[in-house]
Amino acid sequence: MTAASVVARRRALDAVAPWARRNGWTLGLVGFLGLLLVYTKLIQPSYDSSGIQGLAIGVLPLALAAVAQAVVVMSGGIDLSIGSMMAFTSVVCATMMKGQSQEFAVVVVLGVLVLGIVLGAVNGALVVLTKVPDIVVTLAMSFVWAGCALLVRAAPGGAAAEWLRNLVLGSFISEWIPKSAIVLIVIVAVIWIPVSRSRMGLSIYAIGSNRLAAFRSGIPVGRTKLFAYALTGLYAALAGLSLTASTGIGTPVPGPYTLMSVAAVVLGGVSLAGGRGGLFGPIVAVVVLQVIRTDMTFLSIDSNYAYVAQGLILVGVLMVGSFALMRRSRA
Repeated sequence: MTAASVVARRRALDAVAPWARRNGWTLGLVGFLGLLLVYTKLIQPSYDSSGIQGLAIGVLPLALAAVAQAVVVMSGGIDLSIGSMMAFTSVVCATMMKGQSQEFAVVVVLGVLVLGIVLGAVNGALVVLTKVPDIVVTLAMSFVWAGCALLVRAAPGGAAAEWLRNLVLGSFISEWIPKSAIVLIVIVAVIWIPVSRSRMGLSIYAIGSNRLAAFRSGIPVGRTKLFAYALTGLYAALAGLSLTASTGIGTPVPGPYTLMSVAAVVLGGVSLAGGRGGLFGPIVAVVVLQVIRTDMTFLSIDSNYAYVAQGLILVGVLMVGSFALMRRSRA
């Protein structure tokens, strides 16, 4: 080994080490997921590519809901209306697509995405203008959006366009690569990467970290908060579309997506105080939580205990985070 190669390797390690320290929690979560998948294979030897595809399809709506929640939490807020926005956009999509052409379905999808942005922007505007805590405003709006969903369709129904269903069902290139996983990666990357590298993306982290300092630095706090909620609404609409695509119908009942998104955000390493975290961690956390439920099913354990397990995991994560914060403050 030459001196030049040694120097190059040392420089590479010096570059990787800080990144590994910053993302240590997420890397540990990925390792834990790998162990879970190995354990799943041990207890269920027939778990193969079809199981992976089913896992990816089930994870897609919740992963997008977790991404939506992560965006607003990083800005220092929280949105308890994500599940209701998903239900609203899902039934609007399914109702308008039923009996229509495949081409018209494209217009419906674009309209639903705009609807999601509007719903999120309304939440954000109310938070900014009223100065009422985010948790109160979004809890109230969750009832509003849930009521709107029931007004559109009182019972599950409607239909999804064939091309929309084909977008998330099945495999891509290899049977081990689910289409839904590719869709998730593309959606998150295409929207979040440009935003996170823009001035507005940096402002989201800034107001979440220290709102007063951000204001004194000239960052438009209100406008940034509004943008974060609008982006959350967009991801919630995408989650609603994915729900319609995977089931083939629209469901007006919000379901557990709001609370599960908060759980995924906490487990994914995003600080509830804002200003810290990313989107990859919550996505991995969603998969971990889903695999735990799957393993409990394979072990013939009552599925209700899955909520107990998830709660215990979150309590453990919060305790570890609190101890780490105390150690940093003492140092």
